Amino acid sequence: MDKFVVHGGNPLRGSLRISGSKNSALPILAATLLTPEPCIIHNVPNLSDIRYMLQILQHLGAEVTFENGTVRVCAANIHSETSYDLVRKMRASICVLGPLLARLGRATISLPGGCVIGDRPIDLHLKGLETLGAQIEVEEGNVIASAPRLIGSEVFLGGKFGSTVLGTDNIMMAATRAKGVTIIESAACEPEVRDLAEFLIKMGAKIQGQGTRRIEIEGVDFLRGVEHHVIPDRIEAGTFMVGALISGGDLRLTHLAPEHLGAVTNALKQAGAEIKIEGNEMQIRATGPLKSIEVITETYPGFPTDMQAQFCALMSVVPGISVIAEKVFPNRFMHLSELKRMGAKIDLEGSTAIIHGVDHLGGAPVMASDLRASAALVLAGLVAKGVTTVNRVYHIDRGYEKIDEKLRSVGAVIERQKE
Repeated sequence: MDKFVVHGGNPLRGSLRISGSKNSALPILAATLLTPEPCIIHNVPNLSDIRYMLQILQHLGAEVTFENGTVRVCAANIHSETSYDLVRKMRASICVLGPLLARLGRATISLPGGCVIGDRPIDLHLKGLETLGAQIEVEEGNVIASAPRLIGSEVFLGGKFGSTVLGTDNIMMAATRAKGVTIIESAACEPEVRDLAEFLIKMGAKIQGQGTRRIEIEGVDFLRGVEHHVIPDRIEAGTFMVGALISGGDLRLTHLAPEHLGAVTNALKQAGAEIKIEGNEMQIRATGPLKSIEVITETYPGFPTDMQAQFCALMSVVPGISVIAEKVFPNRFMHLSELKRMGAKIDLEGSTAIIHGVDHLGGAPVMASDLRASAALVLAGLVAKGVTTVNRVYHIDRGYEKIDEKLRSVGAVIERQKE
């Protein structure tokens, strides 16, 4: 198991290329199961989650290659049962359920794992598939689904804390091969959902309304193999934006999609960041003291929950009192105790963090609890006095491509070591 050793006090300066989106690539890879023809997918980040998904596709019988950011998948001969040992490692593995059911009429998948950031049930996925005519049973930790032919219907996907992204992905993929028209109400609007829809449309799917709360899918009998480029990772971009500010640096980020970062960009501007955007590039720096802000996480286009932990780290060293309310995953605050070990002053009231900015953080050994918490602790280490050791960085390897190498290339002193 690896750890990061971070020496604080070094501003990030230079240029970083943003990788492809993990949260877009994973459902797109699952969607290759919908066709027996080869698919080629570019700009795929080399992450542990991606490699797990490719192993799942291979386990199902697909032929898979992955080289230099390009994945080739041919799912000509596949079967319908997944392995618990693979699925338990990653929650996005549930995305193979819809494609398998649509193409083969049956699917057996173990209930998935992933980060421990609060309750993330898949009940909306299952209810949606049942609405399309699937018979579903849960036995001994497995979801067993069957349907000779899915039938288009109206599916409502609104949950207690907003729309479900993976649920929208799953139902949309299943509906592409259903008989008739499916309408998804309260669909997720995230750019990653839109990217999946664009991939499916290239395959021959008939989809309208992607990127809105109402998506309409008319089922077709066959989907073809296609070539596609995955969109940039907006959360990686947002993390490096915070890195520039927390370290007192000046970064140019390239190959990103600024239109996907509106809420993050606005929040950082409120905090005092100077941000210049030219095409798919962004320059970000702080020209003066930063200011405390209030942030509420929401589903897209609101402020993303996947940036909450990074903002907690940033606001820990910004003068004044900042308020960060978590409305998507209310229990997603396990990083606060580790930031406190570094000297942060944070009070948690329900699902709201009250952050009193301190003059500085101090290096300390800390433990990563999930993907975005890992990133937050690394960011805190960049500005802390002394040395910060971030343990269990296998979490960060799930969602950030070679983050230690990227940070070193712009001036950070960070080393990967074996625990």
